[in-house]
Amino acid sequence: MAKYRLVLLRHGEGAWTKENRFCSWVDQRLSSDGIKEAQNCGKHLKALGFEFDLVFTSVLSRSIQTAWLILEEMGQEWVPIQSSWRLNERHYGALIGLNRAEMALNHGEEQVKIWRRSYDVTPPPISESHPYYAEIYNDRRYKCNDISQENLPKAESLKDVLDRLLPYWNEKIVPELKSGKMILISAHGNSSRALLKHVEGISDEDIINLTLPTGVPILLELDENLHPLGPHQFLGDQEAIQAAIKKVEDQGKVKSPEK
Repeated sequence: MAKYRLVLLRHGEGAWTKENRFCSWVDQRLSSDGIKEAQNCGKHLKALGFEFDLVFTSVLSRSIQTAWLILEEMGQEWVPIQSSWRLNERHYGALIGLNRAEMALNHGEEQVKIWRRSYDVTPPPISESHPYYAEIYNDRRYKCNDISQENLPKAESLKDVLDRLLPYWNEKIVPELKSGKMILISAHGNSSRALLKHVEGISDEDIINLTLPTGVPILLELDENLHPLGPHQFLGDQEAIQAAIKKVEDQGKVKSPEK
């Protein structure tokens, strides 16, 4: 029997996800498909009988909006939500706003896979001349963090994401888990991958092969020492989930010309 249970997910499809662009810290809301994904996620969790006591999100709208829609579908809108930049998507630096398929064409699919999925490779940092620099760093949500604004990242590897996420996990989320609360984390592809790497002990080499689809809940069952009792479980239709994973993986490939 699991001592603790936790549901983690990557938010529903965002507007830039649909356009196959590196979204990162640019604030985008859900696409119409992303809204449906979040609603379907809520319906599925309700059907499975989940009752949440606390929700954690990033400070990005697509993460928060996903949590709202899930709780609404479950009739649990009253459940408290806590948000932190430490659950934000990975900061892709100078790659923010670029199209993944075009990047694969220009730099090769393997290089794009390394930028997207590797553990310790950091993309080129964002500069003040970048078209989205001001939008990110002048945003009011980053003026009330637990670190100074000038110390916010300018680019991150997955290792960097884990390094900034772990204090929040250990100091905020773990005590709530250990108090017996059922927790939902509505995060992002890379913050979720980083957390799974830590909890499940996934190696630096194997993490490159972990792909998370949008809007699919992941169940973690843990023992009293927060060690997993088994591998994480994607909840839902497994065939549809595998198709969704392939869709995410294909984002970093050269797009075939339409016939």
